[in-house]
Amino acid sequence: MIYPIVAYGTEILRKKAKDITADYPNLKEIIDNMWETMYSSNGVGLAAPQVNKSIRLFIIDSAQIFENIEEEDKGKYADEPGTKKIFINPQIVELNGEEWPYNEG
Repeated sequence: MIYPIVAYGTEILRKKAKDITADYPNLKEIIDNMWETMYSSNGVGLAAPQVNKSIRLFIIDSAQIFENIEEEDKGKYADEPGTKKIFINPQIVELNGEEWPYNEG
């Protein structure tokens, strides 16, 4: 099932989401629906709050970025053709690099 994606600025996107456990109700179904929603929107990542679920979960699949880059650039990333992962209760343990000055949404 494709979930509706909430608009930038919606309140749920500003709330602290809740931790979940492996036995969270319908977790597999939620994740499957998030994949379907993300792919139908041509996205490479989707967080549960973006589909109106206030839980600490997000998914990424960067393979389509690799598939869509120029052929000569693919050689630079031959060992990194993309990654598909599910993150549950992610934590930022260290910050480094420059701050990104742009909003993403």
